[in-house]
Amino acid sequence: MQNIAETLTKQAKTQPDSIAVYEPARRFGKLSYKNITYTELDRLTNRFASGLRAHDIQPGTRMIVMVPVSRELFIVMFGLFKAGVIPILIDPGMGLGNVKICLSEVEPHGFISVFKGHVARKVLGWDQGRPTKTISLSGPFGLSYQSILDAGTDSFENIHQDLNSDAAILFTSGSTGVPKGVVYQHSQFLAQVDSLQTTFGLGPGQIDFPTLPGFALFDIGLGITIVIPEMDFTKPAKIDPDKAFKALNDFKITNMFGSPALLNRLSRAGVKQEQQLPHLNFVVSAGAAVPPAIMERFASLLNDDALIYTPYGATESLPIAVTHHKAILKETRAASERGAGTCVGTPVAKMRVDIIAITDDPLPEWDDATKLPVNEIGEIVVTGPVVTHSYYNREASTAAAKIKAPDGTISHRMGDVGYLDDQGQLWFGGRKKQRVILADKTLFTVPAETIINTHPCVYRSALVGVEQNGQSKAVICIEIDPEAPYSNQDQIRSELQELAAQHAATADISQVLFHKNFPVDIRHNTKIFREKLAVWAQEQLA
Repeated sequence: MQNIAETLTKQAKTQPDSIAVYEPARRFGKLSYKNITYTELDRLTNRFASGLRAHDIQPGTRMIVMVPVSRELFIVMFGLFKAGVIPILIDPGMGLGNVKICLSEVEPHGFISVFKGHVARKVLGWDQGRPTKTISLSGPFGLSYQSILDAGTDSFENIHQDLNSDAAILFTSGSTGVPKGVVYQHSQFLAQVDSLQTTFGLGPGQIDFPTLPGFALFDIGLGITIVIPEMDFTKPAKIDPDKAFKALNDFKITNMFGSPALLNRLSRAGVKQEQQLPHLNFVVSAGAAVPPAIMERFASLLNDDALIYTPYGATESLPIAVTHHKAILKETRAASERGAGTCVGTPVAKMRVDIIAITDDPLPEWDDATKLPVNEIGEIVVTGPVVTHSYYNREASTAAAKIKAPDGTISHRMGDVGYLDDQGQLWFGGRKKQRVILADKTLFTVPAETIINTHPCVYRSALVGVEQNGQSKAVICIEIDPEAPYSNQDQIRSELQELAAQHAATADISQVLFHKNFPVDIRHNTKIFREKLAVWAQEQLA
């Protein structure tokens, strides 16, 4: 294969009548589902690809895509891939200011969106007059989606580009700064499909409930049936448990992706309602470390053979390593709660993980001398076929994140810290930029926060650094669990100070501060913006 869209064509040939997508729709409050088979999806993507060509949209054109999760999203995305047009996925959840910056950086040639996206483009000046081709799925903006289909034909020969040609630009979450556009080549997409298939045994016959749009796109290439959730994808933690449970049981859904915040909401509701999800065998939770208590609670809704996987990776490289809830709860949880960090499992096939000495300087060439021995914490570096090579129009960021080996292989610096243990398992310690450097030692966020999160009243915590009297101090910020058994802050503070004093990872915490509502990435509702909390903590202690 030379084009990621060929995975769809393959599925249309091998299971032509299988349903690719079920899409929910409500009319006068009554729920129904539209569906589309793999054959029909392949045909419509051919029409969209050839329609683009008929309107002189050529291979290499960069098109912003702002289309909700729907049948149309899959038609647009795979149609673009087939035509060699480069989709740029920008989630409005990253914040309106960041959207404008990102759009300016990628210099798009066109814009595909629903009515609201086009209005925002005009009102907020997102396009700065650049796009020459606009396609609208609704509303009077440029070419209509239907006109593209009408201009196309049922057959289309996919553009066969070099495997190293650009396939898409996907933006990072921006949890430690302005989001960056990750350039994906067809080879990396195909490697991801292969890795997901071999690592997790994914394939035809399975039914997925993907609450993250990106994961749904891989389902198509893997031949998995998608049931689109009834939810606001920009606010996964607000998912309606009743709607989710109904879909999960009515469709006998076997697979699900959910952020830790989403699993937390569903598991709390599920336990209260005594729900059971007997058909759900495969659950993936990512975006941040999944607290063991959430795993335990969600697992109580599943059958005994089901697994909750917590793969480690990033937009720049996914998957890297994987483990599951049974291994965590039985084997690694106790060590994590003593400050060992979070075990994210063993590297998947074809991926190599190295730990190097922590530095904030660029490393243009690989040097074995920087590698650290087992059980020593450092910066995580990964190498393998899913590793992307650059950020779009961000030369400084690319230089800071990529290392080139003598044979030309590109390794990616994850921007995370961690270590490998004697069994080859990777332990995650948090973001490198968010480490707290004190006068005589360095503290890492995840080891400290995992200890603090064992307190029954803590919903989540964040380790940050502040300056007091010319010295760096470690502060732990606390968000109290809304269902906490008690909420007296003086009592909780005293108990947390006593708990922190018992462990090396937390013994140097000087203050406990309470925050009503942590700033988080709304797309996952899990990634904590610790830099913002650090500013807040500094103000509180001024």
